[in-house]
Amino acid sequence: MNNKNLKVYFIGAGPGDPELLTVKGKRIIMEADIIIYAGSLVNKAILESAKEEAVIYDSSKMSLDDVIDVIEKNKSSAKVIARVHSGDPSIYGAILEQMQWCDRSGIVYEVIPGVSSIFAASATLAQELTLPGISQTVIITRISGRTSVPPKEDLENISRIGATLVIYLSVDRIGDVVKKLLHGYEKETPVAVVYRASWPDEKIVKGTLQDIADKIKSEGINKQSLIIVGDVLNKKDFEMSKLYDKSFTHSCREGI
Repeated sequence: MNNKNLKVYFIGAGPGDPELLTVKGKRIIMEADIIIYAGSLVNKAILESAKEEAVIYDSSKMSLDDVIDVIEKNKSSAKVIARVHSGDPSIYGAILEQMQWCDRSGIVYEVIPGVSSIFAASATLAQELTLPGISQTVIITRISGRTSVPPKEDLENISRIGATLVIYLSVDRIGDVVKKLLHGYEKETPVAVVYRASWPDEKIVKGTLQDIADKIKSEGINKQSLIIVGDVLNKKDFEMSKLYDKSFTHSCREGI
């Protein structure tokens, strides 16, 4: 039987810029009695809208059991808990185990999506990740580390597809990333690394698979970065969109 008092909201806080928090996410944070936020990644500025009496926990110092314990202790109360994750919680957000616990405990919850760093990074690069004739596929992935990647999804295998790659949680192993990607991509393939997309100290490093590792090491970047790989970064030799071609007919417009 569902508990109709407590409600947990899993909120995507966006990539860093507080203005990229959704209107709905901000409203729930303003209303929340308890806020559990990922302090190592979420911009603390988003907590400025929390009410004065809200109890705030930094989950970077907590285990899953600690987080669950906070929810458990309040499950019989008429409270709102904002569980705030960075970016969008569906991408490397580790929310499923929390939602499954809520299911088992009869606690009502809702997921509020957020702006992922993939979109903040492409915006700061003024970049389309899909270009006709170049790539119509974007793959979000990471290198295998303490959290393993299924063998079929190893970067070596994925590189052979030739799609636009957006690689999370891997910049500290940029040399290994490059070595694996060279099984499918040419060494001249362009690469952009965006450090802390949308934050005040955001940094962009551009290069190719041939030189990006050295550039990243010289910049001292080893965390909180996205690696974007693919020929779309050249921004040339792509086909113009048919959608806005005056001769193209679609459901909203008759072509000339």
